[in-house]
Amino acid sequence: MQLQLISIVLILHCMEYTNCQHQDSRHRLNKQGSGVSSQGCQGGCQTCSVYNGCLTCKPKLFIHLERDGMRQIGVCLPSCPNGFYGTRSPDRNDCIKCGSECESCFNRHFCLHCRAGSYLHKGKCMESCPDGLMPSETKKECVPACPADCDSCDSDTCTRCAPGHYLLHGQCYPVCPDDFEPNNLNECIPTVHCDVGEWSEWGPCSRSGKTCGFKRGEETRTRKVLQNPSPMGSPCPMTSDKRECFVKRKRCKPKGQRRREKKKHLNLQDKDNGEARRERKREREKETIDREASESRNKTEHRRRRDQSRDAGTV
Repeated sequence: MQLQLISIVLILHCMEYTNCQHQDSRHRLNKQGSGVSSQGCQGGCQTCSVYNGCLTCKPKLFIHLERDGMRQIGVCLPSCPNGFYGTRSPDRNDCIKCGSECESCFNRHFCLHCRAGSYLHKGKCMESCPDGLMPSETKKECVPACPADCDSCDSDTCTRCAPGHYLLHGQCYPVCPDDFEPNNLNECIPTVHCDVGEWSEWGPCSRSGKTCGFKRGEETRTRKVLQNPSPMGSPCPMTSDKRECFVKRKRCKPKGQRRREKKKHLNLQDKDNGEARRERKREREKETIDREASESRNKTEHRRRRDQSRDAGTV
């Protein structure tokens, strides 16, 4: 009987020892598989795992989980990416995903920017704006509707006016303000006034196109237009001015005499032109002679130096 009791006790001790050994081995395997460590962590991690990346972050950093197939990898960031918002607690700082309609958010219930096709209104993203508001494609928000005199607008800026109104700096006017005028596009544009230059000197005293045969005539001066006016701008002043002038009467030469004098003048010009051509020809010939003489002197000097060099080599 005693032998049986001793056998039972030995069997129970053996079973307990085997179970403890098995549990200790399994614990060591799990610990080795998880790879939890604070050594060699990268990117702001305080503790990390080979399989799951960062597990906790250094102070002030947010932990963000990125999906890689069936697993999630933790990374530590100074701020959360778009589509996530940050929460802080004494233990850890987390990046939490925004609602599906938010591009970015302040928290789960307050959007800051909406995804395409939605418009922001009081922290919510809506496919259509409430009454009295209209969607702004540039701001992606619900903004006040256009004023009554505006056909289309962007927020409170009008881009096209209703008929009978004119656009200026994003507002519509029934009449363009001072110093502005309407154009063909129903816009108010700056009014342009005429601008002219200075007067020229007075011309010679003449009468009926002649400068002889009279004592009383007219002399003229002019000025140029520098800037033409717009339709409602100030028109240009006169650009030509005349005044009466007096000269000592002199007889006009007869037509035949005038023709002879003109012909004589032309002949003198031809003569002068012929003399000028001859003078230019003489100058060209002189330049040719001087150039040939210079070339001859250079050749003579070259031969002389060559002979001297040969004589020196012989000695």
